[in-house]
Amino acid sequence: MRLSRVFLKLASGYRTAPGQQRKRVWASSSHRMIRSGDLFPFVVLVLVLLSFVPLRAHQNLATQATPTFYRDALPLLQEHCQVCHRSGGIAPMAFENYQGTRGYAAAIQAAVQNHSMPPWFAEKGIGKFSNDPSLTDEEIALLSAWAAAKAPAGNPADAPAPKKWADRWTIPAPDLEIKMAEPVNIPADGDVAYTYEILPTHFKEGRWVQASEILPGLPEHVHHAVVYVRPPDSQWLRHAPVGKPFTAEALNSSEDKKDAMWTDSDVLLVYAPGSTPDTWPRGMAKFVPAGTDLVFQMHYTTNGKPGKDLTRIGLIFAKDLPQKRVLTLQLTNDHFVIPPGAPDYRVEARGTLPNDALLLSFFPHMHLRGKRFEYNIIHKDKTVEPLLRVHYHFHWQMSYRLAEPLGLKAGTELQGVAWFDNSKDNPHNPDPGAAVRWGEQTYDEMMVGFFDVAVDSRLDKPRFFQRGGPSAPEK
Repeated sequence: MRLSRVFLKLASGYRTAPGQQRKRVWASSSHRMIRSGDLFPFVVLVLVLLSFVPLRAHQNLATQATPTFYRDALPLLQEHCQVCHRSGGIAPMAFENYQGTRGYAAAIQAAVQNHSMPPWFAEKGIGKFSNDPSLTDEEIALLSAWAAAKAPAGNPADAPAPKKWADRWTIPAPDLEIKMAEPVNIPADGDVAYTYEILPTHFKEGRWVQASEILPGLPEHVHHAVVYVRPPDSQWLRHAPVGKPFTAEALNSSEDKKDAMWTDSDVLLVYAPGSTPDTWPRGMAKFVPAGTDLVFQMHYTTNGKPGKDLTRIGLIFAKDLPQKRVLTLQLTNDHFVIPPGAPDYRVEARGTLPNDALLLSFFPHMHLRGKRFEYNIIHKDKTVEPLLRVHYHFHWQMSYRLAEPLGLKAGTELQGVAWFDNSKDNPHNPDPGAAVRWGEQTYDEMMVGFFDVAVDSRLDKPRFFQRGGPSAPEK
């Protein structure tokens, strides 16, 4: 029995300990055997047992330290990369099979080592987020070792089952798709004013939306898209056409033109380059009342080629009546002037919650001079509790979803702080010599800190903002 235990320990060390460590395990075991005076019987037993080890086992031991595509790389690519790098995804190349991935092995190695992929810009140590796609150090080492070994394929039988995607959707196949009734014509050059299109839902009863996703028809032209919920009693844009694209300038009255830019309607979903769909936890959802219209607000940019855009939104409805209603709120400052050449200009916005809420997620929005964005709680003793700090990237405007909802009491003061780089050292800066104000175009700037909260399912947005009132309407 003593010989069996020592042999098993020795064999285990041989399989798992590489190089010099393997030799140390062998020497240590041999030393114990020499002291016992049983070296010759032990060697005989080892030789006998090894004669029964199949050739394939030897091969597995020899190749185990070398990662392969099917066994090691593909599962990581499925989990962390294929949301973009797939057929029909937003990335220009797909990492779904060996043939399509092998040529990018060196690029994958470089991107994971410098942490540019998967994209994630939240500062470590502040908050925990459920949608963080970051790789661990061990996963980075594995992909790097696979690339350094000249990207071996391995055994196709080791591959995980292919991940299924619904057409171009990242969410599962939607229960309902709502598409623009008429396409928007985008010119080849110049500025494009915000374009709106109002689409009736024809809902006979209110619907709870568990998940949603915006799919631009021409994502290369879409700077951002916002889909608003306009309930039947709302007067917002009531003089505007339905089912036809229009701009604020096309409206008849000055009041209508001004009204187009500001609304207290709830936001169903925001899209920007790099953003992800909304998927709410079980028991939480957004509410779309019966008779609601969806208002698509589209901001297009030109790239030298004209086009026609037909954006759509996909909706997945909750299977059970939710206990919580999700509302999208925002911290906004539109009164600022960023001086020419300023490398680190600070703009902030504050607000207090009128009622209790569960904080769910964040979505900061800036333009080309955006540098950093943070969300904080300002406590009554003036101490600052950081919730999120983002190193902003205009081309990856991501949402950040808390791993656990954070309960906030009525009166909690939230702060959003944005920093802008208007210097010549900002490679994206369109004009370092300009004084920059709030505006629609990317050469202007914005400071918007969207955030999502969950409240009592009976609360709509206007009632939530009734300070000191009842927490929910009477049943």
